[in-house]
Amino acid sequence: MSLMDDIRALAGEVKAPFTGLHITQHASHQDRVTIQYPDVRRPMPSRSRWRHVLNRYENGLEKCIGCSLCAGACPANAILVIAAENTEENRRSPGERYAQTYEINMMRCIFCGYCEEACPTQAIQLKDICELAEDSRAATIYTKDMMLVPDPTRP
Repeated sequence: MSLMDDIRALAGEVKAPFTGLHITQHASHQDRVTIQYPDVRRPMPSRSRWRHVLNRYENGLEKCIGCSLCAGACPANAILVIAAENTEENRRSPGERYAQTYEINMMRCIFCGYCEEACPTQAIQLKDICELAEDSRAATIYTKDMMLVPDPTRP
Protein backbone atom coordinates (compact mmCIF):
# COMPACT_ATOMS: atom_id res chain seq x y z
CA MET A 1 0.00 0.00 0.00
CA SER A 2 1.19 3.45 -0.78
CA LEU A 3 0.92 6.60 1.26
CA MET A 4 -1.98 7.83 -0.91
CA ASP A 5 -4.00 4.67 -0.21
CA ASP A 6 -3.51 5.23 3.52
CA ILE A 7 -4.62 8.85 3.22
CA ARG A 8 -7.75 7.84 1.25
CA ALA A 9 -8.66 5.19 3.84
CA LEU A 10 -8.18 7.69 6.67
CA ALA A 11 -10.29 10.30 4.85
CA GLY A 12 -13.08 7.75 4.39
CA GLU A 13 -13.02 6.97 8.13
CA VAL A 14 -13.18 10.67 9.02
CA LYS A 15 -15.98 11.35 6.52
CA ALA A 16 -18.29 8.51 7.66
CA PRO A 17 -19.65 10.10 10.89
CA PHE A 18 -20.35 13.38 9.10
CA THR A 19 -22.29 11.52 6.40
CA GLY A 20 -24.42 9.89 9.11
CA LEU A 21 -25.03 13.23 10.81
CA HIS A 22 -26.06 14.77 7.50
CA ILE A 23 -28.62 12.01 6.89
CA THR A 24 -30.00 12.42 10.43
CA GLN A 25 -30.24 16.20 10.09
CA HIS A 26 -32.03 15.86 6.75
CA ALA A 27 -34.57 13.42 8.25
CA SER A 28 -35.20 15.63 11.28
CA HIS A 29 -36.59 18.43 9.07
CA GLN A 30 -39.21 16.23 7.37
CA ASP A 31 -42.85 16.30 8.47
CA ARG A 32 -43.68 13.82 11.20
CA VAL A 33 -46.69 11.55 10.90
CA THR A 34 -48.23 10.67 14.24
CA ILE A 35 -51.00 8.12 14.46
CA GLN A 36 -53.19 8.18 17.56
CA TYR A 37 -52.73 4.44 18.03
CA PRO A 38 -55.52 3.02 20.17
CA ASP A 39 -58.12 5.16 18.43
CA VAL A 40 -56.71 4.98 14.89
CA ARG A 41 -55.09 1.85 13.52
CA ARG A 42 -52.58 1.96 10.71
CA PRO A 43 -53.86 -0.03 7.72
CA MET A 44 -52.16 -3.40 7.48
CA PRO A 45 -50.95 -4.90 4.20
CA SER A 46 -53.44 -7.22 2.53
CA ARG A 47 -51.26 -10.31 3.05
CA SER A 48 -50.40 -9.68 6.71
CA ARG A 49 -50.74 -12.68 9.02
CA TRP A 50 -50.96 -12.13 12.77
CA ARG A 51 -53.54 -13.36 15.26
CA HIS A 52 -55.16 -16.77 14.82
CA VAL A 53 -58.94 -17.16 14.92
CA LEU A 54 -61.12 -20.27 14.75
CA ASN A 55 -64.15 -19.80 12.50
CA ARG A 56 -67.70 -21.09 12.79
CA TYR A 57 -70.38 -21.96 10.28
CA GLU A 58 -73.43 -19.72 9.93
CA ASN A 59 -75.48 -22.14 12.04
CA GLY A 60 -73.03 -21.77 14.97
CA LEU A 61 -71.18 -25.08 14.64
CA GLU A 62 -67.39 -24.98 14.84
CA LYS A 63 -65.53 -25.50 11.58
CA CYS A 64 -62.64 -27.31 13.32
CA ILE A 65 -63.10 -31.08 13.09
CA GLY A 66 -60.03 -31.96 15.18
CA CYS A 67 -58.08 -33.54 12.32
CA SER A 68 -54.70 -32.15 13.54
CA LEU A 69 -53.50 -31.35 10.02
CA CYS A 70 -52.62 -27.82 11.17
CA ALA A 71 -50.46 -29.25 13.96
CA GLY A 72 -48.72 -31.54 11.49
CA ALA A 73 -48.06 -28.68 9.08
CA CYS A 74 -46.67 -26.32 11.75
CA PRO A 75 -42.87 -26.18 11.36
CA ALA A 76 -42.46 -24.66 14.85
CA ASN A 77 -44.55 -27.37 16.55
CA ALA A 78 -46.65 -24.65 18.20
CA ILE A 79 -50.14 -26.19 17.83
CA LEU A 80 -51.76 -28.80 20.07
CA VAL A 81 -55.05 -30.39 19.00
CA ILE A 82 -56.85 -33.03 21.06
CA ALA A 83 -59.97 -34.37 19.36
CA ALA A 84 -63.12 -35.77 20.93
CA GLU A 85 -66.16 -37.55 19.49
CA ASN A 86 -69.33 -35.64 18.72
CA THR A 87 -72.53 -36.94 20.24
CA GLU A 88 -76.08 -36.08 19.28
CA GLU A 89 -76.73 -34.30 22.58
CA ASN A 90 -73.39 -32.44 22.42
CA ARG A 91 -72.79 -31.59 18.76
CA ARG A 92 -69.99 -29.06 18.30
CA SER A 93 -69.03 -29.59 14.63
CA PRO A 94 -70.69 -31.18 11.62
CA GLY A 95 -68.20 -34.06 11.48
CA GLU A 96 -67.69 -37.10 13.69
CA ARG A 97 -65.12 -35.30 15.84
CA TYR A 98 -64.40 -31.83 17.15
CA ALA A 99 -61.38 -30.19 18.76
CA GLN A 100 -61.83 -30.63 22.49
CA THR A 101 -58.51 -28.84 23.12
CA TYR A 102 -56.98 -26.43 20.64
CA GLU A 103 -53.94 -24.46 21.79
CA ILE A 104 -51.35 -22.37 19.99
CA ASN A 105 -48.15 -21.36 21.73
CA MET A 106 -47.61 -17.87 20.32
CA MET A 107 -44.04 -17.77 21.64
CA ARG A 108 -43.21 -20.54 19.16
CA CYS A 109 -45.41 -19.42 16.27
CA ILE A 110 -43.52 -18.01 13.29
CA PHE A 111 -46.68 -16.76 11.52
CA CYS A 112 -45.95 -18.75 8.37
CA GLY A 113 -49.60 -19.52 7.58
CA TYR A 114 -49.05 -23.25 6.96
CA CYS A 115 -51.77 -24.09 9.49
CA GLU A 116 -54.23 -21.99 7.50
CA GLU A 117 -53.25 -23.70 4.24
CA ALA A 118 -53.41 -27.21 5.72
CA CYS A 119 -56.90 -26.86 7.20
CA PRO A 120 -59.47 -28.71 5.03
CA THR A 121 -62.43 -26.76 6.45
CA GLN A 122 -60.82 -23.29 6.63
CA ALA A 123 -61.39 -23.33 10.38
CA ILE A 124 -58.16 -21.53 11.28
CA GLN A 125 -57.34 -18.12 9.85
CA LEU A 126 -54.60 -15.62 10.51
CA LYS A 127 -56.14 -12.15 10.75
CA ASP A 128 -54.50 -8.73 10.66
CA ILE A 129 -54.92 -8.16 14.41
CA CYS A 130 -51.38 -7.37 15.52
CA GLU A 131 -51.94 -6.60 19.22
CA LEU A 132 -50.20 -9.65 20.64
CA ALA A 133 -48.30 -8.26 23.65
CA GLU A 134 -48.81 -10.13 26.91
CA ASP A 135 -47.48 -9.76 30.46
CA SER A 136 -46.52 -13.39 31.03
CA ARG A 137 -45.51 -16.46 29.07
CA ALA A 138 -48.63 -18.32 30.21
CA ALA A 139 -50.81 -15.69 28.56
CA THR A 140 -49.14 -16.36 25.19
CA ILE A 141 -50.70 -19.81 24.97
CA TYR A 142 -53.94 -19.13 23.13
CA THR A 143 -56.72 -21.57 23.94
CA LYS A 144 -59.73 -22.50 21.87
CA ASP A 145 -61.97 -20.15 23.86
CA MET A 146 -59.65 -17.22 23.13
CA MET A 147 -59.55 -17.90 19.37
CA LEU A 148 -63.12 -19.02 18.65
CA VAL A 149 -65.24 -16.35 16.99
CA PRO A 150 -68.58 -15.59 18.69
CA ASP A 151 -71.56 -17.77 17.85
CA PRO A 152 -73.69 -15.93 15.23
CA THR A 153 -76.88 -17.68 16.38
CA ARG A 154 -76.64 -16.33 19.95
CA PRO A 155 -77.23 -12.68 20.86
